[in-house]
Amino acid sequence: MEKDIQKTKFFNPTKGFLSFDKTIKEIFNYLREKPQEFYDIVVGCDSSSGKNISFPVVIVILRKGLGGRFFLKKIKYSQTFEKRFQNLHERILNEVLVSCEIALDLRGALEKEFQKRPEKFNCQFRYIHADIGGIGKTKDMISEIVGLIKSNGFEAKIKPEAFAASVVADRFT
Repeated sequence: MEKDIQKTKFFNPTKGFLSFDKTIKEIFNYLREKPQEFYDIVVGCDSSSGKNISFPVVIVILRKGLGGRFFLKKIKYSQTFEKRFQNLHERILNEVLVSCEIALDLRGALEKEFQKRPEKFNCQFRYIHADIGGIGKTKDMISEIVGLIKSNGFEAKIKPEAFAASVVADRFT
């Protein structure tokens, strides 16, 4: 993954490929369309299994009860680095680490932008969605993953509430 998020591109189905700065602008454009509504901003990631592992990470802006928008970055590693993700535990940990990295950078950029703008918006950015749940192979990882997310200053949502990871990002694995 590129170390400098300012150089990364995110994909939005309506707007195409956008720089990180333009992604921030699009988030604010969306908030401005209906400033009276409540917005939930979340980050989530999934991963593919097998050869050519990828990690689609999404930023979702949910206008409560009225739909939302998302921005996707698909992360791929070199073949030699990819060998680290052959087991489920390593893949899930990387999904959460990628989500935390994007969320921290996004939070910083949003806070800067909120300070510059006179408008006030009713939104929260509290959650990272993890593609784990109480049933199945990932149930033993819940406390580890929730602790990792909390240590980065966010609250964790797991399946079935983790739609950003288990539905949106999953579509791009």
